[in-house]
This record gives sequence, C-alpha cells and structure tokens, in this order.
Amino acid sequence: MAPSTVFMEPNNLLTPKEKNKLRKPVVEKMRRDRINSSIEQLKLLLEKEFQRHQPNSKLEKADILEMTVSYLKQQSQLQMKRSFHKSSQFDFREGYSRCLQEAFHFLSLHKVRTETQTKLLSHFQK
Repeated sequence: MAPSTVFMEPNNLLTPKEKNKLRKPVVEKMRRDRINSSIEQLKLLLEKEFQRHQPNSKLEKADILEMTVSYLKQQSQLQMKRSFHKSSQFDFREGYSRCLQEAFHFLSLHKVRTETQTKLLSHFQK
C-alpha cells in the first residue's frame, strides 16, 4: 500500500492558528537565545569592570545588565565633561585671539609708537 499524501504533508492539515501555536515556542526560544547571547557578550566586554566591582562572584543576568547601564552612564558623563572642557578651552583661545586682534587694531590706529607700544606688541607676538 502506497503512503498517503496526508501523512507526507502534515502542514496542509493545520490551520494558520495551529501553525502559529507550533511556531511560537520555537520563535520564543530563538528570542531568548539572542538575549542570552547578547548578555554574555556584554559580560565579556565589561569583564574587567565587573571584576572591579564584584570580584569572585557569579553575576546574574540582571546584575550584568544593571552594571552595564551604570558603566554606560558613567562613560557618558565623562564624555560630557571632556567635551565641556575642550569647549571651554576653545572658547578661551577664541576670546584670547579676538582680544589680541582688537589690541593690535587699537595700537595700529596710533601712528606714534612709544616704547611701551613696541614692548606690548613684542610681548603679544610671543
């Protein structure tokens, strides 16, 4: 007796709702595997940081996520401080340069050069 096509193609007998019921656990497992893989990658990337805070302890997934968030916040704050410091240095240089330009312009308006003006110009050029 030849095998029935009904047994060869069981998917044709399932309704879309039944197919979704069968597919849901597989999709959920794939999602959990992705989450676990990402958490493991975070743990490896920030291993030194974790050891510094909690040496010789087994970290739970929630611990890894919390410490990662904390680390990223800390790095963000450091980055903001650095950019503020660079910005203030730039502002200082810009202001100093503008002040020099104004001083040179003021001194150049006066044709008579005194010894003080000459010393001042020399000092600015250093």
